[in-house]
Amino acid sequence: MSEGVVAPAHVCVARHGETDWNVAGILQGWLDVPINDIGRRQAFELVAAFSQARFSLVCSSPLVRSRETAEIIARALRLPPPVCLDGLKERNFGVIQGVPKAELAELNPVLLQQIMKRNPSADFEQGETLDEFAERIFAALHFIGHHYPGQRILVVTHGWVMDAITRHVAGLPRNAILNMKRKNGETLWLEVGPSSIGRI
Repeated sequence: MSEGVVAPAHVCVARHGETDWNVAGILQGWLDVPINDIGRRQAFELVAAFSQARFSLVCSSPLVRSRETAEIIARALRLPPPVCLDGLKERNFGVIQGVPKAELAELNPVLLQQIMKRNPSADFEQGETLDEFAERIFAALHFIGHHYPGQRILVVTHGWVMDAITRHVAGLPRNAILNMKRKNGETLWLEVGPSSIGRI
């Protein structure tokens, strides 16, 4: 590598372990919901998968479902406690946070359809806009690329965050509908520099 060129960080992005609200179909957003027993098992499955990954650090959303997943992995891999970054939080869904999807079907069936399609252009009253959400995610990733060049970093975050990253590395518009949903414990590998993000 030529002098002055910063080596990118190799970043593995993982979705947090399962929560009871995931199972019940309740919108979590910024509300704090702990992982359940299955979620803890998923965290230990990631530990096994990462045994040879040579991570130097774990970064996490500060929301408890991500943080708890990250803490389990960090302890088991004998890494420092996770670094929490607000930019990695789930999208703020505003007034519908904590509302079961079954109830939302009666309150606002159009919005529910958008959520079921994971339509990033959905309008969440008192929540985040698409651009606010995407820009803080990529600011957090660029922070990681800037501060941990050449290192292997695990990032534990949320489903809608992973959707935004997936669109970006695929060269899709921010408002594209992916017709997919990341499972709890699913991962995505990235190459992240101070100003660039690409898929490995």
